[in-house]
Amino acid sequence: METPLCIPANAPEEYIDPIPCGDSFMQTSPEICMKRLLCRGHDKLFQISRCWRSGERGRRHIPEFTMLEWYRADSSYLDLMVDCEELLAWLDDQCCRETTPVYQNKRLDLRCEAQRITVKEAFQQFSALTVDEAINDDVFDEIMAIKIEPGLPPEMPVILMDYPVKMAALARAKPDDPTVAERFELYLGGLELANGFSELNDSQEQRERFLSANKKRIETGRTPLPLPEPFLMELSAMPPSAGIALGIDRLVMLLTNAEQIDDVLAFSPEDL
Repeated sequence: METPLCIPANAPEEYIDPIPCGDSFMQTSPEICMKRLLCRGHDKLFQISRCWRSGERGRRHIPEFTMLEWYRADSSYLDLMVDCEELLAWLDDQCCRETTPVYQNKRLDLRCEAQRITVKEAFQQFSALTVDEAINDDVFDEIMAIKIEPGLPPEMPVILMDYPVKMAALARAKPDDPTVAERFELYLGGLELANGFSELNDSQEQRERFLSANKKRIETGRTPLPLPEPFLMELSAMPPSAGIALGIDRLVMLLTNAEQIDDVLAFSPEDL
């Protein structure tokens, strides 16, 4: 699929700031339009698209980047995990041939089954705080970046799964534990490559989560964002589905052993 890049509203999130485009915004992800297509009966769809997020700049971040995003109807995040494993194995065949990929002096095994670890288990292993304590102290993302991500085995794919619902704004809660969402992130070589989840298709709950995100934005001095009303109106028609976004620039970094994202770009923002 190919969907518009400039849209009236993205999914409001607490820490992601969209870039204005006239009276609209550049997309932070193609998810809103792609999920509306799920609601209209498309059962398998993907897109490679440019995305924009204001203020994201670092060794692995850039304001304008390329995303591969795909969705499956009648599926869950478990199906996406298999997709990721099969994609990495295919890339090993196509890009690595008979050589063993190396990233930052670490030999990578793209063909092995991903190690699966829950967020709760990761905090128990690498953090002095529990998940709930980290969320309450507003240091969840900090601990993830400083303690947990560096502790994950770099040589093999790792799936960090079952995030707290508070950290998964568009994901469905697990039926047996409503405090945990069916969300995961894929890591390899110390890089976060993808974020996927079983889709929330309860329009009222989704609206409440968006409003909660806007409330937190206001509390932290950010401007509240418009809600994607057409998406919310159609959401109840979405079948049980799952979707995932994978960063193409980071994947190229991994396969070319690039130290920073600038090394795989024709132009960085500072070059323009």
